[in-house]
Amino acid sequence: MNSFFTILLIGISLSMDAFSLSLIYGMNNLNNKQKLSLSIIVGIYHFIMPLIGLQFGYLINKIDVISIDIIASIILIYIGIDLIISNYSKKEEKLTISMLGFLMFGLSVSIDSLSVGIGLKAITDSYYLSSIVFSLTSGLFTYLGLILGNIIGKKIGTYSKTIGGIILIIIAIIIFVK
Repeated sequence: MNSFFTILLIGISLSMDAFSLSLIYGMNNLNNKQKLSLSIIVGIYHFIMPLIGLQFGYLINKIDVISIDIIASIILIYIGIDLIISNYSKKEEKLTISMLGFLMFGLSVSIDSLSVGIGLKAITDSYYLSSIVFSLTSGLFTYLGLILGNIIGKKIGTYSKTIGGIILIIIAIIIFVK
């Protein structure tokens, strides 16, 4: 699979959680400054977290207990399944419309980027390009989610998580069998 295309698909998949939660936030009629601030925060987290995860991946790889391809596949499958299962969770997200709330939102939707960073070496050698793509896609999807929140509502958010989960599982299988 083309490396950039793979990075883009992973970036889109990582953005689905932010997109679906942004739809919910968008229903709170945030002003343009708040929408832009939240989108930038999510983008920054999605830039930093894979690079931190990459460092964890190096540590795991030095131990040399298990192949980094297997680790990447397991992590992507786990995140994919978690996204799909989260559709059926009845837990309501508490929305906090403040800078601290935005920071917590950004952190919560970027934890999966940290996990992907652990196996990033198995996917590509372009770590900064990957982080830039993850950052731009997540920031864009967050902004779109905020804008579309009033129009689309929660129903599409559920579907987007399922689609993102399926894409991550397919990529994990491709990495595992290559």
